[in-house]
Amino acid sequence: MQESLQYYNVLYVDDEIHNLNSFKACFRRQFTVLIASSVAEAMEILKEKEVHLIITDQRMPEITGTEFLESIMKVYPDPIRMLLTGYADINAVIDAINKGNIFKYIQKPWDEEELRKTITEGLELYALNKAKKEIAGKLEENNRQMEFILRQTLLS
Repeated sequence: MQESLQYYNVLYVDDEIHNLNSFKACFRRQFTVLIASSVAEAMEILKEKEVHLIITDQRMPEITGTEFLESIMKVYPDPIRMLLTGYADINAVIDAINKGNIFKYIQKPWDEEELRKTITEGLELYALNKAKKEIAGKLEENNRQMEFILRQTLLS
């Protein structure tokens, strides 16, 4: 999977511009990096592009990262979600897991290699989930076709 990672869109949402710039500088060669300095900007990106993995800071001015992830669940259920924060708030972690359906919780400041590995794992999970959905869809279609053939056979 390593060679195909650049085709995946990774969205990083953080109100601190220097964090966004640092993230983009670190990871732009491995992934397609999309950055947003606000939830509104992130929502625009989600409308315009297919996003495979979302990383969001927990503490932002408008809403928390957990609230953002929870708010997009119904419209954008497929992206893998990760929460990044400099604060060791156990309640934020619990909320993120229970409400935001996060894959990983990452402590700021991040370790570049560890974060790269975690993003790669998240994208691998995304690919597995997508393959499972495709297989399930094919199975459903096969079952419908078999039921049709069985009905036709019984009616003959």
